[in-house]
Amino acid sequence: MLVSASLVLLMTAPGLALFYGGMSRSKSVLNMMMMSFSAIGVVGIVYALWGWSMSYSTTFATADGETGKEIGKLFSDPFKQFGLETTDPANYVFVAFQLTFAVITAALISGAVADRLKFSAWLVFLPLWVTLSYFPLAHMVWGGGFLSGVQDGLADLLFSGDGAAEVAPIDYAGGTVVHINAGVAGLVLAILLGKRLGFGKEPMKPHNLTLTMIGAGLLWFGWFGFNVGSIVNLDAYETETGLVWLNTTLATCAAMMGWLLVEKVRDGKGTSLGAASGVVAGLVAITPACGNLVPWSAIVLGLFAGGLCALAVGLKYRFGYDDSLDVVGVHLVGGLVGTVGVGFLASDDLGLLTGGDAKQLVVQVVVALFAMAWSAIATLLVGLAIKVTMGLRLDPEDEVEGIDFVEHGESAYDLGTGGGARRTSVLTSTATTTPAEGARA
Repeated sequence: MLVSASLVLLMTAPGLALFYGGMSRSKSVLNMMMMSFSAIGVVGIVYALWGWSMSYSTTFATADGETGKEIGKLFSDPFKQFGLETTDPANYVFVAFQLTFAVITAALISGAVADRLKFSAWLVFLPLWVTLSYFPLAHMVWGGGFLSGVQDGLADLLFSGDGAAEVAPIDYAGGTVVHINAGVAGLVLAILLGKRLGFGKEPMKPHNLTLTMIGAGLLWFGWFGFNVGSIVNLDAYETETGLVWLNTTLATCAAMMGWLLVEKVRDGKGTSLGAASGVVAGLVAITPACGNLVPWSAIVLGLFAGGLCALAVGLKYRFGYDDSLDVVGVHLVGGLVGTVGVGFLASDDLGLLTGGDAKQLVVQVVVALFAMAWSAIATLLVGLAIKVTMGLRLDPEDEVEGIDFVEHGESAYDLGTGGGARRTSVLTSTATTTPAEGARA
């Protein structure tokens, strides 16, 4: 479990930092990487202070055997195990694992706001958002709350059983808690911020696809900790972990090929960015379903995820929102494909296409919609509060100059002055006229 936790931490830094950094413009790459690193710093501390308690103190007792109170099946008492002071040391490994999930969920949002979100606003957004959106959803799904299979939970209200839901929701490793949550948050923030200057009028291509490909590979590697480490049935450790590893791999392979197929048919070429994005789309989609599919159905789910996400990344141009690095197209859409898709393909006669009835599918759809609504409301409240107080967006002239210089006083490729020079240094003309190459065209 500690190895799995370390792998998930690797997904954020350097995995996600490289993946997003390569997709961003050269004048924004350091800021994009800093958003991932700062998510570790801020969310890691917040999780230890009240995040663990708010998510799981009703499920995991203190060292003295006491559990926290639950507030409306929405979250646990944030003060019961505040600062982990009363947490049972036997649970530290699980605390570590769950901490890394909170970190990467928050970091994923950053891809939707590239080039234009104040770094100070990001640092304020992180603790508020995880408190209002991530911790409650983690409790509701994994901590015995409203979106689990407990009595009087959402699934029980739909199909009541004997003391619990007749059909429990399936979210093995975070389709709702992580990906739908982050995808909706990215969409809301992107709308609040508005479009980048020049969006839709000038090319904004990835500045370094080599970094993106390396980042995608690290994300794939780390995702085995993400999915396999989330084992549900400890009594079937050997068989379940092997199945989850295979499903994770096969779905990702299929999604990459599905994305490349769409590109080939639509554009005439399969791209390295498409391959990297397809990898992430497959990983996202298999996350909620990885323990409830068999290998053939994992391949089917992956193919659909890759193809649908490849089409979905173009929605921002049709609807006019600037999701800079395709958080919506990959994480929201991919999370929905996996969360709803398992309702069709779940093994053990649970899926609509595998011998079951429509109940599992109905539960999956309703849970996904609830998670979307919760995330949207929480993000809107936090975003509006920051916007009216300290402001969300850079000034236009600062955005043109580049967020790396303005917010961090540095440049990723300032070769003329030895690299990484402060903004107050004497800069060469080539360092201050970086081409406007950026996110996916």
